[in-house]
Amino acid sequence: MSQKIHLIGLSKVELAEKLKEVGFEAFRAKQVWHWLYSKGATEFSQMTTIAKDKHQLLDDHFTIARPRLEKDLVSFDGTRKWLVEYPDKNKVEMVFIPETDRGALCVSSQVGCTLACTFCHTGTMPLVRNLTAGDIVSQVLIARDGLGEWNKKREDCLFTNIVLMGMGEPLYNYENVKKALTIVMDGEGIAISKRRITLSTSGVVPVIEQVGHELGVNLAISLHAVRDDLRNELVPLNKKYPIAQLLEACRNYPAANNARRITFEYVMLKGVNDSDADARELVRLLADIHAKVNLIPWNSWPGAKYETSSRNRINAFAQIVNDAGYSSPVRATRGEDIMAACGQLKSDSEREKGKKIYLQDNPN
Repeated sequence: MSQKIHLIGLSKVELAEKLKEVGFEAFRAKQVWHWLYSKGATEFSQMTTIAKDKHQLLDDHFTIARPRLEKDLVSFDGTRKWLVEYPDKNKVEMVFIPETDRGALCVSSQVGCTLACTFCHTGTMPLVRNLTAGDIVSQVLIARDGLGEWNKKREDCLFTNIVLMGMGEPLYNYENVKKALTIVMDGEGIAISKRRITLSTSGVVPVIEQVGHELGVNLAISLHAVRDDLRNELVPLNKKYPIAQLLEACRNYPAANNARRITFEYVMLKGVNDSDADARELVRLLADIHAKVNLIPWNSWPGAKYETSSRNRINAFAQIVNDAGYSSPVRATRGEDIMAACGQLKSDSEREKGKKIYLQDNPN
C-alpha cells in the first residue's frame, strides 16, 4: 500500500480533492477541516459527525499524526519551549511567550538557517531543509494541544498571536509559509487574524511586497545596524539587499499604516551598534516609514563574541528614538534559562550529504 497522505497542511481545495479520490462526498471536507483546525482532532475516531464505518477508510489512506515532541521545557517566567521532531528525524524549536491576557507563539520556518547572522545562535546551524506547510501548521496545533485551548472560548484563550521569528528566514520558504498562514487564518478553523500575525524577515527585498498583497500580516524587519558596513557583518544578507533597498521596500509595504506599523528589531550589542550616533542615524533612516522600534538586549549563547549593552546605554538609545516620535520599547528577555530567548534557538539536525534545498530567492 502506498504511503498515507498527511492531511495537515493541505489547502481546503487539496483536502476536498484527496477525500473525493477515496469516495467521500464534497461536504465531508468541511467536516474534516472543522475537526482538524477547530476541534484539534488527533485521530479520525474523534470525528463524531462522520460515520464510524468511514473512520477506517480515512485511516487506510490518510494520517493526521502530530510530530513527536522530544522536549517540553518551561521557564521560571512561564515561557515554554518545545523541541519538535518530524518523521524524517529533523528537529525545530518553537516558543510560547505568555502575557497576562494574551500570548504569542514563536514559530520556525526552516530547519536551521542560511543567513549566518553573527549574533544569532540559529545562524551557527546550517540550513538543513525548508519546513512544509504541514510542518509549520503542526507547530500551531502542538501549542494548542499543550496549552489545552481547543475547547475554550476564544476570549479565554491565552494563545492569541503568532510571530514568524523562530528558526529560519520565512521569506526563503515563502510558498510554504504562505500556505501555512492561509490555513491558520481561515475563519472556519484556527482563525487567527492577520492582525495578530507578525512575519519577521532579515530583508529578502523582492518578496516583501508580495507578503503585503497576499497575506497582509504585520511585518518585522531584523535591522540591527544603521550602516551597510556593519550590517554586512551582523546580517550578511545585507550584501545582497543593502539598507537603502530594504527601507524602500518597507515604505512601499502594502499592509503598513499608522495603526499597523512595521517593527524594526534592533539587537543591542555593547560597543558595536549602541551609540547615540547610531540612534540618531536610525531615526533618520526611518523617515516616512510607519515604524516602531523594538530594542532587544542581546541574549548570550556558548561561543558568541558579543556582549549585551548596559541597561543605561539601552535606555539612552531608546530615549533618542522615543524623542523623535518612534515608539521604542525594550523587549523583556524571556525564557533565557531554557535557551528560549530571542536568538538562542537551535537544534542538532544536520543536512543529508549532497542534498540541495530550494529557496525562493536563493542567497548563494
